[in-house]
Amino acid sequence: MWFNAQSLWLLAINLDAFPQLPTKARKMKRNYLRYSCFSPFMLWGDLATTTLEIMLASAQVIGHRTGRMARAGPAPNARDRREFALMGQEKLEAGVASASAMAAQLMTLNPLLGARAVEHTMSAAAAVMSLAASRSVGQAMARHAKLVRTMTKSAATTTQLSSAAARLARRGLIPIHSRATANAKRLAKR
Repeated sequence: MWFNAQSLWLLAINLDAFPQLPTKARKMKRNYLRYSCFSPFMLWGDLATTTLEIMLASAQVIGHRTGRMARAGPAPNARDRREFALMGQEKLEAGVASASAMAAQLMTLNPLLGARAVEHTMSAAAAVMSLAASRSVGQAMARHAKLVRTMTKSAATTTQLSSAAARLARRGLIPIHSRATANAKRLAKR
């Protein structure tokens, strides 16, 4: 029984079983301008897809490099030493490029967007309290209409803030994604 469970577990963690990247990756055209109400969902979905691609490429690269380290043992040859040195250098370069890209994206954001989001949240809270303190039906209806207007403005600002956050994260992942997928392609040839 233990042998079967152990062998199944070893099969489950076999790094060669991870999905390989497609040989000819096609760039998908993304047009979010036409569907502005779904823009945050599309942006976050695109971000999730990019993150998944990075995870799969990283698993492939880690499997290749770990196997290479195990085969090299305590005395790696020159080619292995170059590859092992490249690992650290690539991570630093990707991190710097990612931070730089995110800083550049931050500069394009509307600096008042966060302040507007807080302002709308406070206005919505005040409108809810005002509605709760209504003394007549007419007063409640007027305050309810004000609450709906406030919530509509708040939703639009929240959508803009969410979209800006997704674009910022996406911009930061581009250098990491490009290096991870390039490594997976390069190491798959060996």
